[in-house]
Amino acid sequence: MTIDVVKVLLPSILTFVIGIGITPILTKYFYQYKMWKKNPRISADNPEGVSAEFAKHHNTAQEISTPRVGGVIIWIAVLITTLFVYLLSVLFPSDILSKFNFLSRNQTVVPLVAFIFAALIGLTDDFIHIFSKGIFAKDGIGYRKVKIWSLILVGFLVSLWFYFKLGKTIIHIPFDGNFDLGIWFIPFFIITMLATFSTSVIDGMDGLAGGIMASIFTSYSVIAFFHNQIDIASFCAVIAGGILAFLWFNIPPARFYMGETGIMALTVVLCVVAFLTNTVLFLPIIALPLVVTSASVIIQIQVYKRFNKKRVFRVAPLHHHFEALGWSREKIVMRYWIIGIVCALLGAVLAIVG
Repeated sequence: MTIDVVKVLLPSILTFVIGIGITPILTKYFYQYKMWKKNPRISADNPEGVSAEFAKHHNTAQEISTPRVGGVIIWIAVLITTLFVYLLSVLFPSDILSKFNFLSRNQTVVPLVAFIFAALIGLTDDFIHIFSKGIFAKDGIGYRKVKIWSLILVGFLVSLWFYFKLGKTIIHIPFDGNFDLGIWFIPFFIITMLATFSTSVIDGMDGLAGGIMASIFTSYSVIAFFHNQIDIASFCAVIAGGILAFLWFNIPPARFYMGETGIMALTVVLCVVAFLTNTVLFLPIIALPLVVTSASVIIQIQVYKRFNKKRVFRVAPLHHHFEALGWSREKIVMRYWIIGIVCALLGAVLAIVG
């Protein structure tokens, strides 16, 4: 039990230290090559209109002069830690080092591959928006379809691994039992991954996405630990450590944003971990701030289209609605963090006992 706790905590701390160490080097290149969007995602003169309060509090100048590829800090730190611990166990074989190695074929290899692959897709997306001047740089519908199909491909490949390699067809119904989906497990997995990725709209304020994601992966580390999936627990803790390193430099004013390379990697691997721990139906509770934020966008779009351009929120996603009401960005982020921690704790307890 003690060695398992150390196996979870020590790599997480190592990832945090590595993340802190590599950030100054990476930040130099972020600013040297001006890795930020040239146009703001939301502006005070957008077609749907925003309130004067939103225009006052929303720092557009900061948004278009802050690098958007900060997520590379997270996945590079995670990758370095994972490979370092693995190589130590291979180059210096011993009982203690082999126990600390959390890279295992049945628990963490595929999540790690999905994590890095999604990060590279996201990085490509970021580079297109930063450096390209073509039609794709405008984030049009055609380009978004390409990105969604890329994500569907990732989900399809991972779901095949679950179905054929692990024989996974069952999902756990909270406080009821298991339900066998059969071949329908594959489309269910893909839909869940797309739904999880839709929550990427939360990446819009300094430290917001980082704080929420840190709580979620810490929660899943605890869940996996109590399910005796120690390698997954270590992997989730390592990701949380990488996020905390990112967050150290993302406290307002942010030195960089997470970008697609970070948020896509985190949402994809979050989906994979939820299925590996068989707690996917607890995910909406654990990640409730993500769910609510994504839902606010869907509601806003549908109401705007169907009810003569009426709006439920002043601005969507939800955190920008609060900004339009006059809340400071710091107040919004802190309150999101608090709610995120409460939801993560509640979801972890329910997943463990349910």
